[in-house]
Amino acid sequence: MEIEFLGGAREVGRSALLVDDALLVDYGLMTAEPPQYPVRDPEPDAVVVSHGHLDHVGAVPALLKGDRRPPIHWTPPTGELARTLAEDTLKLHGNSPLCPFGAEHVARLGEVEVRHGYGDPFPVAGGIDGGGYEVTLFSAGHIPGSAHVLVDDGDTRLLYTGDFHTDDQRLVAGTTARPDADAVICESTYADVTHEDRAAVESGWAERVERALWEGGTVVAPAFAIGRTQEMLLVAAANDLTPYVDGMGVGVTETLRRYPSFLRDADAFGEAVGQARVVTGRDGQRKRVAAESALVVTTSGMLAGGPVQTYLPEIRTSPTNLVTLTGYQVEGTPGRELQERGRLELNGQVRLVSARVESYDFSAHADREGLESFLESYRGARVLVNHGDRCEAFAAELRADGFEASAPEIGERIEL
Repeated sequence: MEIEFLGGAREVGRSALLVDDALLVDYGLMTAEPPQYPVRDPEPDAVVVSHGHLDHVGAVPALLKGDRRPPIHWTPPTGELARTLAEDTLKLHGNSPLCPFGAEHVARLGEVEVRHGYGDPFPVAGGIDGGGYEVTLFSAGHIPGSAHVLVDDGDTRLLYTGDFHTDDQRLVAGTTARPDADAVICESTYADVTHEDRAAVESGWAERVERALWEGGTVVAPAFAIGRTQEMLLVAAANDLTPYVDGMGVGVTETLRRYPSFLRDADAFGEAVGQARVVTGRDGQRKRVAAESALVVTTSGMLAGGPVQTYLPEIRTSPTNLVTLTGYQVEGTPGRELQERGRLELNGQVRLVSARVESYDFSAHADREGLESFLESYRGARVLVNHGDRCEAFAAELRADGFEASAPEIGERIEL
């Protein structure tokens, strides 16, 4: 089995792994200016997608250009989320060189997709007997529908972890899957981080929100549309907070309600969604909400667009107001600028933000301890570290602990 890293090696974003020039696992984009895509445009016989985040699925419609129609395998939530993300990319960059696909390619997803549950092996590219593979998806504990991907060609069993979490979140349970594998391609996003106890994070966040509201302030909680928005609604409900919810997360929330079997507690999710108040954005509603002393969960999580760009100018001048960053802020994003320097570019001008800004670790990725506990089941396997800012360092640390580990580079081909 030969694998080629087309993206996601020694970086976070545009994940894409090609197996034997035949099977493509993930095909994402990297959010940047301009967006970055995998380093080449493959023509696989089949595609498997680990989960519905932009950096893993964002470029998939581009695989359906011309007469190319490779079947695309994923879980039901991932299929729905892929469409949502593709349509949003078209809104932002459609009909420009920044987007490698059009609406017709997004429409073709329905012609080629094949949906699978967890733990049910399926043949791809002809199956093992036909020179292809048997693939099995396992719950990865990252977002609803996220999967570890096990690829078996009859001789070698390759486990691609995708993004995963070993601890429970309110939205999804942590991964417990440890299928046998000869080689593991493991994400390493938080390889140098120890997450704070989730219960402590939740209680700390809720107490700060309650205090700000009691003082008459408005609280804006920027959140990623897929996964984080829904997690924050659950956390809010568990702490008797009634939030507004705004942005792309509204539609994603309704999508996930249709797939209760992929949620940790579908009843709790339904109750949390029912308590939240939806912002439509019509007739100046956002400005009224911003003046209301309320909690608003809204996109985008890194402040790079979306309704949060309406709320922040309204609340920025008062230290009574509060911005709670609920996810990692990538270098170069407005969220990182606000987090580190207390300022934000609004309408072309850099403005100081007097509202309090605080960060909370609601990560959906395994931390260092989680990664090590997961990999403990694979001491006899070859470990290839990817999807991180310090892949080489983590691989070296694994080698020092007795693992056969390395960190491939973009474009590198490796024989297993």
